[in-house]
Amino acid sequence: MPSVTAIMQARLGSTRLPGKVLMEVNGMTFLEHSFSRLQLAESVDTAVIATTTEPADVAIASICEKRGWAHNRGSESDVLDRYYQTALLYPADIIVRVTSDCPLLDPAIIDEVVNKVKADFPNISYSANVLVPRHFPRGLDVEAFTFTALEKAWKEATQEPDREHVTPFINTQPEIFPQHGVSYPEDFSQHRWTLDTQEDHDLLYKILDAKPEPTGWLEILKLVESNEGWSTINAAIEQKKI
Repeated sequence: MPSVTAIMQARLGSTRLPGKVLMEVNGMTFLEHSFSRLQLAESVDTAVIATTTEPADVAIASICEKRGWAHNRGSESDVLDRYYQTALLYPADIIVRVTSDCPLLDPAIIDEVVNKVKADFPNISYSANVLVPRHFPRGLDVEAFTFTALEKAWKEATQEPDREHVTPFINTQPEIFPQHGVSYPEDFSQHRWTLDTQEDHDLLYKILDAKPEPTGWLEILKLVESNEGWSTINAAIEQKKI
C-alpha cells in the first residue's frame, strides 16, 4: 500500500489578515484546529507542518515543538521547494497538500481524495476536490499527488505562480499527470470557510464557537444555513487569483 505524507503549509505573513493562523477560538489557534483535523485522516501516515524561515514564523515552529508535531522550515515564496524539501525529510509515495487557514478540514474528504490516488497508484498522479467544477465550500480544499509528480514539478516548473502555489504545474497538465476529481452531487461552492480576511474570521469564530470539536462538513453546512445571516458575513469576499 502506498505511503502518505500530508504537508500543511503555514506562515504568519498574510497580507489581508496578518498573523491569522495564530488567532484563537475556544482556547486553540486556528492552526491547531486545522492540524488536529488533518491528523484524524485515516489515509495519512505522517502529518507535517511546513512553515518558512522568516523570523516571524519561529512562533509556528515553537507551537509545533510544544505539541510534538513534525515540521520543517523553508522558502516563503518558493512554496513548491518548501514542499519538496519537506517531502524529502518525510518521504512517502503520495503527498497531500492542505493549508493552515482551513480550520474546518474534514478528515473524510481528505481520505476520499487520497484514496483516489491510492486505488490506482502509480497510474493516477493527482486527485483533488478543487478541480472545475468545484462543489465543496472553499476551506475544505485537499490535493493529493505522487511524490514522482512533485519531483517533476520541482525540477521543471519555472513560472512564479507554479512555484508559489505548488500544484498548478501538475493539475493544469492532465496529459502528463493523470488526475481524478472528487465532487459532490450538489454545489455548495458559494460557501467560504477559509481564513483570509476579518469577515472570514468572524464567520469561522461563530462556527468553531458553536462546534469546537471536529465535525463533518455537512453538519457544519447545516449549522451555517440554519443561522440567518451567517452565510452572508463573508459572501462579498473574493478569493485571490493565482
